[in-house]
Amino acid sequence: MWEWLLSAVDPSRAHDVGWAVSWHARAMVLGWGIMAPSVVLIARFFKVMPGQNWPVQLDNKVWWRSHWMGQSVVFALTLIGLALVWPPSWAGLSLHMIMGYCVLIGLLVQTVLGIARGSKGGPSEAAADGSLRGDHYDMTSRRLIFELVHKTVGYCLLTLAVATIVVGMWDANAPRWMWLVLVIWWMFYVCAFAMLQRAGMAVDTYQAIWGTDIVHPGNQQPMSNWWQRTTRRR
Repeated sequence: MWEWLLSAVDPSRAHDVGWAVSWHARAMVLGWGIMAPSVVLIARFFKVMPGQNWPVQLDNKVWWRSHWMGQSVVFALTLIGLALVWPPSWAGLSLHMIMGYCVLIGLLVQTVLGIARGSKGGPSEAAADGSLRGDHYDMTSRRLIFELVHKTVGYCLLTLAVATIVVGMWDANAPRWMWLVLVIWWMFYVCAFAMLQRAGMAVDTYQAIWGTDIVHPGNQQPMSNWWQRTTRRR
């Protein structure tokens, strides 16, 4: 059994990639195969924590801190992984390399979006003059566009990253145990996503922060909730 697990997935090819490529693979798998799905799961389903008396208790920042810190780790691991195989051989770009650079472009897009998402506003971010105005609190066009693009690119990027890992593992002829570990982890992620979604834990971001009262301007607008739980109170 151990011999089978340690052997390459394709017996007709050798698994000999060298230290740089092997550490590149470890960095990318840790970042995009494990860390990125985890922080996406937390951001979607733990805006309201288990046991939190929502909507009395609002704006639990566990999900936000986990999201930005986790994605910062993904960014750092991506740079490390890229540095290990730089410069590339532009004359013979493989499918894995093309997909990888597409992931890198998507990561840069997400970073720019995060910086340009606009102001927060609301009771917890009131200006000196008492104004509650903010792109997020008012759900301005800027914020609506940010949420649509950020979520769309994010889920597409995560899917592309997983596919890139699979192609890279095949190119490297990775041992069977690596495939097994990742398949089990991704199956766990999909099952956890489905169970948490079914349990109604995907609470709308706006209402997780400011509650359900119609006095808040975002609650007066139609919500593009991405299958998130929303509540109206008049």
